[in-house]
Amino acid sequence: MPLSAADPGRDCPLCPRLVAFREEWRSKEPGWNNAPVPSFGVDDGRLLIVGLAPGLRGANRTGRPFTGDYAGDLLYQTMLDFGFARGVFEARPDDSLTPIDTAITNAVRCVPPENKPTTGEIGACRPFLTATVAAMPRLRAVIALGKIAHDSVVVALGERMSRHKFGHRARHNIGALSIFDSYHCSRYNTNTGVLTPEMFRDVFSDVREFLDSDAR
Repeated sequence: MPLSAADPGRDCPLCPRLVAFREEWRSKEPGWNNAPVPSFGVDDGRLLIVGLAPGLRGANRTGRPFTGDYAGDLLYQTMLDFGFARGVFEARPDDSLTPIDTAITNAVRCVPPENKPTTGEIGACRPFLTATVAAMPRLRAVIALGKIAHDSVVVALGERMSRHKFGHRARHNIGALSIFDSYHCSRYNTNTGVLTPEMFRDVFSDVREFLDSDAR
């Protein structure tokens, strides 16, 4: 199954609150994406990066995960530094940034008001995350950006959250996959010192070492 087959349709009806918010912004900004944001990357990648949800003026506007806000600046530069992408990130979907061995997605595909999805919305969107994992036959590692992404990945893999507690730079083995946790690379987290660029790089260094070792 191609990665694109795991994406919800443009007018996905599953979450009434998110549908209403989407329609509101379609009216306000008809030139924006204002739709579920598809995954970005390669079907045969060994790494999947899972975020929380599209930012209102970031991915919800541009239609590409982590594109158009600060979180993407840090994420994509770190991916470039560790060989998980090539090209130049210019915060727009037609730049030359190309993931290598990697796909990027979100636990919730539509932008939620105040960037806060409900438990029901996270659950309603989880089948798309499960399908994304299934669409990547060579998948070996997942980077979960934040607790919501971590918890959704754990449940999508058929495990209990109580058995796998989120923690920055923690690693969890579930079946054949290794889950690497990181605080979310949001501007709030970096501005408050919850996450520094060095802390973020540490996670990617762990993943790089794991995948390089796994390939030997």
